[in-house]
Amino acid sequence: MQLERPKVISGTTSLGNIYKEMPFPEKMAIVKEYIDASPGTPMFDSAGKYGAGLALEVLGQCLKELGIKKDEVLISNKLAWVRKPLTTPEPTFEPGVWHNLKYDAEQKISYEGILNCFENGNELLGEYDSQFASVHDPDEYLAAAKDDNDYQKRYDDILEAYRALADLKSKGVVAGVGIGAKDWKSIEKISKDVKLDWVMIANSYTIYNHPKELVDFVASLHKQNITIINSAVFHGGFLMGSDFFNYTELSRENPEHKKYYEWRDKFNQICIEYNIEPPAAAIYFGLHVPGIKSIALNSSNPKRVRHNIEMANANIPPAFWQRMKEEGLIDKNYPHL
Repeated sequence: MQLERPKVISGTTSLGNIYKEMPFPEKMAIVKEYIDASPGTPMFDSAGKYGAGLALEVLGQCLKELGIKKDEVLISNKLAWVRKPLTTPEPTFEPGVWHNLKYDAEQKISYEGILNCFENGNELLGEYDSQFASVHDPDEYLAAAKDDNDYQKRYDDILEAYRALADLKSKGVVAGVGIGAKDWKSIEKISKDVKLDWVMIANSYTIYNHPKELVDFVASLHKQNITIINSAVFHGGFLMGSDFFNYTELSRENPEHKKYYEWRDKFNQICIEYNIEPPAAAIYFGLHVPGIKSIALNSSNPKRVRHNIEMANANIPPAFWQRMKEEGLIDKNYPHL
């Protein structure tokens, strides 16, 4: 089955209580606003890791209460974590990030483990199913290796996970198999051994960070007709004014964090001069790359959801990008602007 992804995909971390707990009516408002504002079939990106499955559970509840039919929505579920009982004061994964959770989550990357993640995810969605599946954060799984032998075992686990996803695709259960990772080099490694339909690159290809080797890798994916989804182009909200950069809290008082704030201050000043909203510039940069078909945006504010979608169609004058290059905020040799 061929399913067309929209230009803007809705992330769901806020539904899983990232950084703070949100009341259900606000979560419902976010889901409703995204569906109402989507020009075509709306698509949500979620994962068993988000709030230990809470994001998937809340998404299913919201869709049901809004009366959305199964064939009126697309859902992508990144697989690697399944829900388990909470036996500690806070969840054992990503401490300090997720708030007021009633469950914990454990990692399961293997043939049977990924099938378990897929089934668990659809159970949490209730009346809905995920049409796209991927292995979530294989880079983190590999980074936890104790030695070379453990690394190879973990990589074999990942290949087995993809064998499971290939089986789901061959049976027509999912429309596409992909990968979601923050370290793009892990995507590059896995793509050499696995036939991927799409990749989601997070916290990597952004207006702030776009190394030449990553630009070249994305170009190579495009040549292979592998769809690319760009995610976390605000670096966890930092480019929009937050103090969180890629899930790590920064401080202006910390000398090691100085470079981040200096870049953002210059960026904001240029945006003011050209009367451009900073998130619009970040979205434009993240989308206008050959091969990147969609951008995943997450919002904890229902009032911003529609505007996020509108900003994906904003026009940014060439003079703005030239100024960004002159100020050293963008690589002067960057080819796509």
